[in-house]
Amino acid sequence: MKIAQIAPLWEQVPPPVYGGTELVVSLLTEELVRRGHEVTLFASGDSTTLAKLESVHPKALRLDNSVKESDIYDMLNMSRVYQKADEFDLIHSHVGCLSMPYSTLVKTPTIHTQHGIFTADNAKMFAHVRDQPFVSISNSQRDLKLGLNYVSTIYNGIDPETYQFHPQPDNPPYLAFLGRMSPEKGAHLAIEIAQRSHWHLKMAGKVDAIDADYFEQQIKPHIDGKQIEFLGEANHKQKSTLMGGAVATLFPITWREPFGLVIIESMVTGTPVIAMKLGSAPEVIVQGQSGFLCENVKECIAAIDQAAALDRRACRDHVLMNFTAKRMADNYEILYQKILAERYSQNGHDQTLVTIESPRTPTLL
Repeated sequence: MKIAQIAPLWEQVPPPVYGGTELVVSLLTEELVRRGHEVTLFASGDSTTLAKLESVHPKALRLDNSVKESDIYDMLNMSRVYQKADEFDLIHSHVGCLSMPYSTLVKTPTIHTQHGIFTADNAKMFAHVRDQPFVSISNSQRDLKLGLNYVSTIYNGIDPETYQFHPQPDNPPYLAFLGRMSPEKGAHLAIEIAQRSHWHLKMAGKVDAIDADYFEQQIKPHIDGKQIEFLGEANHKQKSTLMGGAVATLFPITWREPFGLVIIESMVTGTPVIAMKLGSAPEVIVQGQSGFLCENVKECIAAIDQAAALDRRACRDHVLMNFTAKRMADNYEILYQKILAERYSQNGHDQTLVTIESPRTPTLL
């Protein structure tokens, strides 16, 4: 099968530090290549892949201070993808609205995986192309009012072999927080939980320009290097070590998180997650077995001692059963075959299908 994968140009694929979408695209692309598919990855020129790499710029846009109009490179990228549309059996977009106007102009089907959230503005574009095939990364992400043609929910996956399992937390004990330093990720709530419970908190993540004031006003004043530590951006190995050594990872989000890759990254190291009961968290965390779903800060604090008593092997096993890159690729292969079968059927041709049995919903422990 000849497949085009479209990644955001903002970060390289895979990302050296932060970049959930880029990590997922990388894992999916590499797994598809290993399975014998002809994959072309449209991404930044500094990306690393087994697939054929196509790029309109030599490095990730976030790392290039000379780029003043990033939209130009996004448009050039979309033009290149869809000028080559006839070379592919299907196109898989991970860039949201960017690909949608182009995808209506070619016969090659485009599958749109929505990695973000819906807003009052972007909803207009989604509605404009509502009949195209859409994939949600959690059931809670869907907005049924838009009437989109949802063809599947496919959960994100990771490569568990790249995360070290920690059968016991480190001593002295601590809590972990990993994510953007932003109101949506609840970094300020993580600090409140730690301060009110008198726990040591280690935090890591990037500070985007849009969140600079939030960080300066609500996060930085609490960082004392003793009870509250801020470690900056963490690479893959550092993330695994940070979360794996913790008694629990805090995920006190204040928005409807579409998936939350950090949840499964923490659980695969053996560390349970204490999360606000919002967005996808109830679909990914097994209450009382791989973590706890809470309504407020008080419940998060009460869950810390309970989290310390959970079976850390069970946390990892939950990820191995439900949220691996191979499981994700299985589900996308099923979807690709379904989309192509429908296309060939409409054109009066037969298509031989590969059947892979893989349920869409996680298996509860």
